[in-house]
Amino acid sequence: MKTLTQRPDITHPKTAALYKQLSDLLNALSQRALTPEIVALIDHEIDHINYANDTGKKLGKTVKAAESKIIKAVEKELKVVPRNHYRKLWAIFGFTAFGLPIGVTIGLLLKNIGLLGVGLPFGMIIGLLVGSSMDKKAAVEGRQLDFEVKH
Repeated sequence: MKTLTQRPDITHPKTAALYKQLSDLLNALSQRALTPEIVALIDHEIDHINYANDTGKKLGKTVKAAESKIIKAVEKELKVVPRNHYRKLWAIFGFTAFGLPIGVTIGLLLKNIGLLGVGLPFGMIIGLLVGSSMDKKAAVEGRQLDFEVKH
């Protein structure tokens, strides 16, 4: 697996943080057994970033896109995820899939549809609980990377 080249020309703080985060992801993945397809995808994305002439926010977008693509491929092929991956995913899902129906139900029962937003926090809490339990299960099964997406 290829490595990222050091880029002292990165002056934008968020881009520097994204670049370091991608480097941390690659370090966490280097400790795992990866399929040749995953290694080829990672090498392609690293080449794309290493040879990019971009700096600043445009480079940050390129780095973030590469990180997302790598994480999705690793999750799909190897069922390995970063820490708190499911919690973040299910918080949003719970907000919309559980929170809206709960809010609509409360609003209709009390004949005040303005109470629609009351169900959203309940849905988010449900999503956080489901996602946290899935993250714990992934950790117990050894399917969790020693890495967390923060940016």
